[in-house]
Amino acid sequence: MKMGKLKFTKMDGAGNDFVLVDGGTKDLMGLARFLCQGKAGVGADGLLVLEKSKKADFRMRIFNADGSEAEMCGNGLRCAALYFGKKGKVKIETIAGMYEAEITGKDKVRIKMEGPKGLKLDIPIAANDRKIKVNYIDSGVPHVVIFVQGLDKVDVGSIGQAVRYHERFKPRGANVDFVEVIDDKNIRMRTYERGVEGETLACGTGAVASAIISNKQQATSNKVNVHVKGGVLKVYFENKKGRIEDVFLEGEAKEVYRGEVEYV
Repeated sequence: MKMGKLKFTKMDGAGNDFVLVDGGTKDLMGLARFLCQGKAGVGADGLLVLEKSKKADFRMRIFNADGSEAEMCGNGLRCAALYFGKKGKVKIETIAGMYEAEITGKDKVRIKMEGPKGLKLDIPIAANDRKIKVNYIDSGVPHVVIFVQGLDKVDVGSIGQAVRYHERFKPRGANVDFVEVIDDKNIRMRTYERGVEGETLACGTGAVASAIISNKQQATSNKVNVHVKGGVLKVYFENKKGRIEDVFLEGEAKEVYRGEVEYV
């Protein structure tokens, strides 16, 4: 097979790292697996593919490191908006719907998120032979939020995997967010991400899910700083008599470097 050179940009959004390509090849799943692997490839949590759109400034597709395609990605959207570089508001089309982004400062990008769906609180499940109560919400992708104490000691890999593949959340599965409340305006979060199949340094949709669930379950503010390993994500929204509206995700995004690889 003839090899060609594919240009890419490495992006980072509060710790989530992505390989971004403007267009791509026919085999995007294979390209994601090739580029995202850490040793033989570039290494990333996911692949962002920008395409033309008749409805928006551009269309973004997100492929996880294992090649599976996700509905959307909050930090991926912020990185894509920064790469696009348009001043003012940018409309982005995804599988999950339309999103609006705005560059708010140097390496700062804010996304207006879709309203959450499917909220279910205090779901009893068994994971790793332990009975626990979890909370579910679709913040663009499915998330399970679990409140803990001593976040640093939590076995995110083992428990996260058990919950991610739990019968209760099939067939889509779910990302799993472990949350520790600091005070009414600050929470800490660690996330097990499906598709990556392990812990990542940040998760934008997870920050949104955790902030909303914390507001409902722990009486935190509707303006919350979500502290993740890769930095801080700000989430704010309106809680109108229990209905969550006008959800925003804001945080750092930056271009790390540009390069090219040989690919079929």
